[in-house]
Amino acid sequence: MSKPLSSGTKAPAFSLPADGGGNVALKDFAGKLLVLYFYPKDDTSGCTKEAMGFSEAASDFAGLDATVVGVSKDSVAQHDKFKAKYDLDVTLASDETGETVEKYGAWVEKSMYGKKYMGIERSTFLIDREGRIAKVWRKVKVPGHVAEVLEAVRSLP
Repeated sequence: MSKPLSSGTKAPAFSLPADGGGNVALKDFAGKLLVLYFYPKDDTSGCTKEAMGFSEAASDFAGLDATVVGVSKDSVAQHDKFKAKYDLDVTLASDETGETVEKYGAWVEKSMYGKKYMGIERSTFLIDREGRIAKVWRKVKVPGHVAEVLEAVRSLP
């Protein structure tokens, strides 16, 4: 396993299928700001609240030249259903192989009811205009997170 990503390091390249039949790649955001967030599963309570929060703030992020992309291991078809059900206004990328999730260090050992298993750690990466990691949030708690990320985006040049 590689060392955890931190501020100032180059963001790992990725290219993933996205909702609506699109594709999303790090290179698409050259010269722009990217909020890349990893979440465990479509249509679960915390993930839905997080996606809705980012969607409600989508125009605020866009006004700061920032794009929000959510990534999980769910399929594109699941993403399409999830977006339609909650009228989400963020791009959702599918990483079914888990390669990008691993590159960003979001694939971790978790524990529930004493049982250990591997899963996606809710985490967010703010990537600057030069493709470097500006800020990292790990073990994200949903309440207040979107506002915190928006504040960090505002603080970037």
